[in-house]
Amino acid sequence: MIATRRTLLTGLALTLAAPALIRPARADEPVPPLGEDGLHKPDWIVETFRDMRDDLEEARANGKRLLIMVEQRGCIYCTRMHEHVFTDDALARTLREDYMVVQMNLFGDIPVTDFDGEELGERDMMRRWGVVFTPTMLFMPEEVPESGTAAQNAVMMMPGAFERGTTGLMLRWVLERGYEGDEHFQHYVARMLNEG
Repeated sequence: MIATRRTLLTGLALTLAAPALIRPARADEPVPPLGEDGLHKPDWIVETFRDMRDDLEEARANGKRLLIMVEQRGCIYCTRMHEHVFTDDALARTLREDYMVVQMNLFGDIPVTDFDGEELGERDMMRRWGVVFTPTMLFMPEEVPESGTAAQNAVMMMPGAFERGTTGLMLRWVLERGYEGDEHFQHYVARMLNEG
């Protein structure tokens, strides 16, 4: 009963405190343009040949973490993220400076090479990775064995759209390697809310 009560109290704290982490988007914040594929193209998206092994190596060489962001044309949640979350200066700066973000199209056909060498079009690779929601963010570790898929090796998978506070804390938690410790991400969020 105590664990359930603690879970409920943490959830209630997150629900009540989350608005404090959300700042409304300013009218002068630019919304990134749409590409030919119908996906938003902010300046922190990196175009690559989508070979996950090469992308991870490039991210590491630049002192960044590899983040795979899966979206789809017409996704209202992706649009919300680009118009109201990623327009935050601090979040955009973190994505630009600390992450190498590779965008994937849930229903695209551009070839993707997984960490184990399997090559498939985006649509089939997303099926292989079990990605069914957009947006979905896959945070990759700094080193990945030459086996398994990106989804199997990801240190965190964030399916769905979240507000600025949760998104910013996830970006920070991954950079701090919170996944290596015993503190669950939800407890980390609650602690940050209590300290902040």
